[in-house]
Parts: sequence; C-alpha cells; structure tokens
Amino acid sequence: MAVGGLKKKRRIQLIIIAMVFLVGAVGLIGYALQDGINYFRMPSQVAEAPPPPREVFRLGGLVEEGSLVRGQGKTITFNITDGNASVAANYTGILPDLFAEGEGVVATGKLVNNVFEATEILAKHDENYMPKEVADGLKEQGIFVAPNAE
Repeated sequence: MAVGGLKKKRRIQLIIIAMVFLVGAVGLIGYALQDGINYFRMPSQVAEAPPPPREVFRLGGLVEEGSLVRGQGKTITFNITDGNASVAANYTGILPDLFAEGEGVVATGKLVNNVFEATEILAKHDENYMPKEVADGLKEQGIFVAPNAE
C-alpha cells in the first residue's frame, strides 16, 4: 500500500508542477504579445472614447482636404477623418508616395493631448485600393463609395 500511495502522490506532484509551468508559459506569452497588438480605430471612435495616452493603436480614415501642412524638415500635420469626426495628427518621417489629401490612410501611433502622434503611415496602393478597415469604417458611417461605382 505504501508504494501505491507514493506513486499516486508523485503523480499528483508532477501534475501540479506541470500546471504551474503551463500557467507561467501562457502568462509570459500573453505579456510578450501585449506590445505587438495594435487596435484599429476610426476617428469617430477616438472622439467618443479616447484611448489612454500610452496605448499604441492604428487610426484609419481619409486625409482631410485642406488639412495637410508641411513643417520644418520631415514633419507634417494633417487631419484624419471618417466624415463624422476628425483627429489631428503629426508625423515626422518620409511619407509614402501615394499619401495625399482625400486619400485613404492608416497610421500607427499614440493619442497625446488630443493629437495623434504617428510613428508609421500607410497609404493606399493604387487608385482603387483602400485598406479593408478604413473601407468598413467609412461604410458604417455611410460615406464610402466603391471605386468602381458610377
């Protein structure tokens, strides 16, 4: 009986140790992936519920007509709109060739003092392409017109 009880006790200990390692591994993976996840938002969503200042997220919409201002060096300011709300944005760096007013854009960055500080700018690829997230958001707002629609 003592041998059988010892085996059962050892088996339970191994199961508990394995569970502790499993929980620890899942926790470490979750912590590591935390910085790699960027949530996508439209300007209306940012206006309704501004994210915390340190949260990195993607902001998508159209570059508002008449809002593009080039500063010193590679710094530019512009507004991103979805037709219902606009968010002011700053970016320092080299812009994609297809970045222009009235065109689709997705920017990655943080909201600081109600200004979106972009660290990355993605522009559309050709005259018919718009990022899926931007197109879906504009459709929800009722202002998206398909490129091939006449």
